[in-house]
Amino acid sequence: MATVPLYIERVRRLVESFDKYMEPSAQTWAAQHAVGLARERPVAYFCAEFGVHHSLPLYSGGLGILAGDHLKSASDLGLPLVAVGLLYHHGYFRQRLNREGWQEESYRQIDVGELPLQLVRREDGTPVYIELEMRGRVVRVEAWRVDVGRVPLYLLDTNVEENHEIDRLITGHLYGGDRETRCVQEMVLGIGGARLLRHLRIEPHVFHLNEGHSAFLTLELARELTVKGIAFEDAARTVRARCAFTTHTPVAAGHDEFASSLIEKCFGESYRQSLGLSHEEFLNLGRVTAGDETELFGLTPLALRMCRSSNGVSRKHGEVSRELWNKMWPGRQVREVPISSVTNGVHAPTWVAPLIRSIYEKHAGANWTELLHDAKAWAAAVASIPDEELWKAKRLLKGRLIAFVRERLYDARLRQGESVEFAESARQMFDPEALTIGFARRVAAYKRWDLILTDLERLYRLILDDERPVQFVFAGKAHPQDQGAKLILQQLALWELDPRVMRRAVFLQDYDQEVARQLVQSVDVWLNVPRRPLEASGTSGEKVALNGGLNLSVLDGWWLEGCDGSNGWAVGNVAASGEAENEDARDAESLYHVLEIEVVPTFYERDAEGMPRRWVAMMKHAIETLAPAFNSDRMVRDYAQKIYLAG
Repeated sequence: MATVPLYIERVRRLVESFDKYMEPSAQTWAAQHAVGLARERPVAYFCAEFGVHHSLPLYSGGLGILAGDHLKSASDLGLPLVAVGLLYHHGYFRQRLNREGWQEESYRQIDVGELPLQLVRREDGTPVYIELEMRGRVVRVEAWRVDVGRVPLYLLDTNVEENHEIDRLITGHLYGGDRETRCVQEMVLGIGGARLLRHLRIEPHVFHLNEGHSAFLTLELARELTVKGIAFEDAARTVRARCAFTTHTPVAAGHDEFASSLIEKCFGESYRQSLGLSHEEFLNLGRVTAGDETELFGLTPLALRMCRSSNGVSRKHGEVSRELWNKMWPGRQVREVPISSVTNGVHAPTWVAPLIRSIYEKHAGANWTELLHDAKAWAAAVASIPDEELWKAKRLLKGRLIAFVRERLYDARLRQGESVEFAESARQMFDPEALTIGFARRVAAYKRWDLILTDLERLYRLILDDERPVQFVFAGKAHPQDQGAKLILQQLALWELDPRVMRRAVFLQDYDQEVARQLVQSVDVWLNVPRRPLEASGTSGEKVALNGGLNLSVLDGWWLEGCDGSNGWAVGNVAASGEAENEDARDAESLYHVLEIEVVPTFYERDAEGMPRRWVAMMKHAIETLAPAFNSDRMVRDYAQKIYLAG
């Protein structure tokens, strides 16, 4: 490729464009609207996972992808920000379904030398090391740097030769190992991350804890003050003024908690003593109710207690979080609990298909991402897109998706030891003209993967209709220790092998960022049916909307804010009510009804020119109304104005 003139010219233009993007004199949003933040006093953004690109497999799902999008938008907006995470040498697991449909996990060693990383070094060229005492041993930590545009991302790594063999594995697997491994991982992230920034002489304006995994950093910031003779209460007050916390979990069981004995083992006595706290006072920092010895040490209570602001990731999630943690403010009504919300968004340039991007550039201009900041101007640009142009692009994208599905399924069948004939049949699957519905997310009971299977005969009628067929693409991973989720996945995997539906339903194995991109850019409809109110936000449907896809979703998380009745469809009512089994039955009935009466007829309705005018009108309305509100530029602007600069 290096000798192909077209390729060389494309690389030259890319380099030229990037150099212009990185110019220090470039005019950015932050230079005008976030003047309180400076390169010398940036935001320090801590997260346990980052999904920047599929070549950096340091993420498991939505939290990491969101964090990656946050960094990209911070870079685009010129917002001074540094990020801190962990370098997992084995990443998250790779997924394979065996012939019985059961999920099997494997891990691969990441070749750090092949990743776009640089070891952080001193001026003399030697690696920078920081040290932590954990489990009675001193652990050395080195750091790697990834540049995400203007934003440096520092990844901490305990795989250092001088460390004990067990400690070298701390940064081995993302969300792997036992509770002790998780605890020391989060000590490295929080305490180690704070020490790294001090070593690099970075003095943040605010520390942003994206989920509770990094909450131990608040203890380290307090310790820096208590060792100077400042009382813990005064130190905590100072720390609180500089920290902000975002929670992503709407149920108590989803928050990290550790037994008191484990906290004692991992921290030891010296760390507690350096804070000037008694044994009980230290444990109370992670309890909802002080003195309750039955409580585990929770990182969310610690973060809520030690941060000046806390927020959920959608309006509804803010409400749910206020109710969930009301017990930490026993003298207040639920509405008075100090937890606000900033609704998640997605990085438009990352997730928009090149074909759709070219349409936006043609009708909205080369600066179309900036036009997203002006909803009225964006709406006018979208209205100017001819129906035929948008529909043609969507059909081409769906054709690409079907080619991708066929090839992935062909390879999967060969790996499972199936016959060549059966593998070859995968290349005849799916119809480029059929209504294609995507359903891809983490496999968990509350996501209700099996809701679509509630009434199989009704589902078969949708799938097998010769005139108006419906086809489904599924993808997702179950946590390795969640046996219930694996059973749900197995049920779906076996169902798709039913000869009646084999050509109309497929499960794509090993869901990752690249599979997600193929799906969100190409499907006609995105299905999401979590049990209310357990969807904190959700972002996959936002990516679909950017590409002209339509959402069919439960009114929870972001869709409760986004759905206006004309830019997609709702499943069920707003409020959850009654027993889960009854709610599931009502939502299943609603799902089938909306598919049969609204979605399928609208998709297949054609005018004299063969165009689905009503469908394309909904596509354009979705792009017009959802793209400005649910992109990560808007999200980061909200964080800057409402949280980073509010202290």
